[in-house]
Amino acid sequence: MTAGEQAYAFTKERILDGRFAGGELISEGDVADGVGVSRTPVREAFLRLEAEGLLRLYPKRGALVVPVSAAEVDAVLETRLVVERFAIERVAPIGATLEPALRKAIAKQERMAARNRAGDFVEADRELHRVFVAAAGNPILLQLHDSLRDRQRRMGLAAIARQQERVREILDEHEQLADAIVAGNAPRAVAILTAHLEGTRTLLRNGAALGVPS
Repeated sequence: MTAGEQAYAFTKERILDGRFAGGELISEGDVADGVGVSRTPVREAFLRLEAEGLLRLYPKRGALVVPVSAAEVDAVLETRLVVERFAIERVAPIGATLEPALRKAIAKQERMAARNRAGDFVEADRELHRVFVAAAGNPILLQLHDSLRDRQRRMGLAAIARQQERVREILDEHEQLADAIVAGNAPRAVAILTAHLEGTRTLLRNGAALGVPS
């Protein structure tokens, strides 16, 4: 990677996993020292991250890590519900064919939970939901769902950080969701999905700054 790409990847990873928490002011010097590059590529990386809505730049002061707002939580989860509900209803007749992929994603989540690897746990969470969205066969909706990946990761890590018990709840809800999809029971699957996403919404909105607390 170029120096700019290294600075971008370094900074973005720390924003998404909460090491650079929402509301924190970071400097070009902090990142330059961490990556081992000059400040020029860091400045370029900060501009990219500002365009993505993750940073807000303040000349001569640094960059503010933009907290996840309550409005963003609502928007992301509402979008997911629309897309995933459609997908569940579309795949219900072939739900049984999705069982291997769904069980594989849940098994991966179980392993990541046991190893306390929160980032990989959240990624496996996304993989499970992507199974039935992809199976619905609408590439535009799949692309929309994929575009939420960074936001899902950040919110998922924040939710786990706020309440460790949420990990077990997520696993239980995923088992129930998979069972309903495999059985072809779309109304039950949609009801489980709705409660599942609402649990995350409630947990995040109960916080103050929606970053990942240390």
